[in-house]
Amino acid sequence: MITPLLNSRWPIVAAPMAGGPSTVALARTVASAGGFPFIAGGYKTPNTLAAEIDETRTFTVEFGVNLFVPSKDPVNEAAFVAYAGELKTEAEQYGLELDLSPVTDDDWWDEKLALLTENPVPVVSLTFGLPHPDDIAALQKAGSRVLASVTTPDEARLAREAGVDGLVVQGPDAGGHSATFDPSRALAAVDTATLVRQVLETVHLPVIAAGGIDGPDAVRRMLDAGAQAAAVGTLLLRTDEAGTSLTHKQALADPAFTETVLTRVFTGRPARALRNGFIDRHHRTDLSAYPAVHHLTRALRQAAGEAGDTDRLHLWAGTGWRNATTGSAAAVIRHLTDRI
Repeated sequence: MITPLLNSRWPIVAAPMAGGPSTVALARTVASAGGFPFIAGGYKTPNTLAAEIDETRTFTVEFGVNLFVPSKDPVNEAAFVAYAGELKTEAEQYGLELDLSPVTDDDWWDEKLALLTENPVPVVSLTFGLPHPDDIAALQKAGSRVLASVTTPDEARLAREAGVDGLVVQGPDAGGHSATFDPSRALAAVDTATLVRQVLETVHLPVIAAGGIDGPDAVRRMLDAGAQAAAVGTLLLRTDEAGTSLTHKQALADPAFTETVLTRVFTGRPARALRNGFIDRHHRTDLSAYPAVHHLTRALRQAAGEAGDTDRLHLWAGTGWRNATTGSAAAVIRHLTDRI
């Protein structure tokens, strides 16, 4: 018997979306509609994350926090410098000078781990690999259910061996970053429901399905495949409560964008985005070097967003982006329950 993972009314999860889209307001609305909200801990300082946790506790007892597991992959400095040189003309459009020294960080891992063991939340999900098993055990000892984001059956097996309580099984149709443990590998084309079945044939753990959830039919497919819940991100990007930039929101509704692609050009880690000029100009380089490339392009992407420049902005989007609508996130959650 697999233990139920979530205690929300509906098996609908608001996927954590770092960099702005996931807000406390979004969590509040999702929770009020019966879904399970996540706070995106990635890129936030420990103090900011602590404040969001405290505010979220005022309106729900069931929520999760997502953390980025620090990368252990070395940076090829020569390739990094070459890519920085390639981006020089892009940066000059905004009067920016790119730093040729690769910047890496651990996203305050130790501090966030300490925060969540001293101030535990119901669920902690991990993305970009696995930390030391002792870190997982510490979160569990504090009272949290710990989930690992995986993209293959082999990753699911490693997560089980590390001692996690459950899995977020992410298919390649998901918008934004892939959770793959190996950012240098090419992602296999596989339907998320099929991937869920493959994972459940490999490990006996509760599963949340993520990637390509574009409506109630997709939710039904994930549940029929054996998932306990479906996680949705892209469909929430245009909602009133999401902190998505205006430039990004407008691009999601712009018929000029006709497809999404997986790319490393913005951050050095594979991520699905609306295909734009920046991707077309630099996809041949496609350097695997996260978070160094993320830091390299951050100021450029920020300037592009502020200027309404969709040609140079990372327009994260899953394959179902056409179904993202404006209005309240509550309406999205309600719609996704139509076939439950």
